[in-house]
Amino acid sequence: MVRMAKTGKLFVISAPSGTGKTTLCKKLFKALPNLVRSISVTTRSLRDGEQNNREYFFVDEKDFKESLSKGYFLEYAKVFDNYYGTPREFVEKNLKQNNDVVLAIDVQGAMQVMKNFRSQSEFIFILPPTINDLRERLLSRHTETEIQIQHRLAAAKKEMSYVKKYDHQIINDNLEEAFKKLLSIINRGSCKI
Repeated sequence: MVRMAKTGKLFVISAPSGTGKTTLCKKLFKALPNLVRSISVTTRSLRDGEQNNREYFFVDEKDFKESLSKGYFLEYAKVFDNYYGTPREFVEKNLKQNNDVVLAIDVQGAMQVMKNFRSQSEFIFILPPTINDLRERLLSRHTETEIQIQHRLAAAKKEMSYVKKYDHQIINDNLEEAFKKLLSIINRGSCKI
């Protein structure tokens, strides 16, 4: 009998913009420091409080497209006029080393990962309580114009149509409750526990 080498688990977390994915992931990494956080490459501008090589690897569009042509990305997507991509080698190396890796990516990217890594992945979708709640959250960030918020809400509705393709759905109507559910899913699915 051939025995398969044990590999880590890939946890893919998606959510519409403003749903609390970043906040939940920060809490997750604090609670489970052995989880490996994959840092995406993006062409978007830094926001206040962000640092290059911490939240994202910030590059220009030319560099992103060059990396894309060389097969550098496990998945990539263009979201709101900016490109985002996950470095393939980093993820594959960590999985081979039996490390559990978390990708916080959009639906487009998650669908790409589903095609290639379905058997060693769990897919988690974070939902807002309602579209009106999402709108209020986006307004409270003070980072987008009204037109940008309308685009994000339209995109959120489209993204939420994919929710049934995910293994788990969490409604973030209470941050602590949503975090407990997320933590439980990760703990149950982890290769380390």
